[in-house]
Amino acid sequence: MDAVTQTGSQATAATARAKNQHGTLINSDFQTFLVMLTTQMQNQDPLNPIDSTDYAAQLATFSGVEQQVKTNTLLESLSAQLGLSGMAQMASWVGMEARSSAPVLFDGTPLTLYPAPEAGADEIKLVAYDAQGREVMRSPAPVSGEPLVWAGTDSRGGPLPSGLYSFRLESYAAGEPMGVSDVESFARIAEVQNGPDGPVVVLDGGAQVAPSDIKSMRGAGSR
Repeated sequence: MDAVTQTGSQATAATARAKNQHGTLINSDFQTFLVMLTTQMQNQDPLNPIDSTDYAAQLATFSGVEQQVKTNTLLESLSAQLGLSGMAQMASWVGMEARSSAPVLFDGTPLTLYPAPEAGADEIKLVAYDAQGREVMRSPAPVSGEPLVWAGTDSRGGPLPSGLYSFRLESYAAGEPMGVSDVESFARIAEVQNGPDGPVVVLDGGAQVAPSDIKSMRGAGSR
């Protein structure tokens, strides 16, 4: 391999590295690239010089990659700032109660649930699941959208331990299933975190819910 071919390959390799490395490496590689390009120009065959358009293409490619990395870094910074801004705005939510279908903490105090039966249903069943997703209670309920009170008992009326529970509502018409829907409840907001996709609301007991999934809010202890 002659000097011209070797230095050309090195310059191309530098460009390829730039496409695959982060901005911290591109700054140093860009200087290396310029040195290689200068060496390539100095050692080219006088009888068969490299086309100037090749130089321009190499420079444009490397410069474009460098600019893209800087743009991505700027966007990541802006995204992080927006996430922190949104989280700061929701700081006042801590201590309030949010209504959602996220698992709710049962601590021995009866829970108020908000079912939404399918239109036309003539029978509904409330189903409770523990934190491991196991069914722990199945019970008929009035066909209504009025709130239900769950005392924290299983299907036979036995007490269930404290912990996180989630609820589903099964709707039936003439004995045929119509659908299954989540059941909402209120839970106290313990914390607001900045997650990978934006702010995340953490409820008592550790259940997490996206702000967009919160249907309503109220002051702590409101009924």
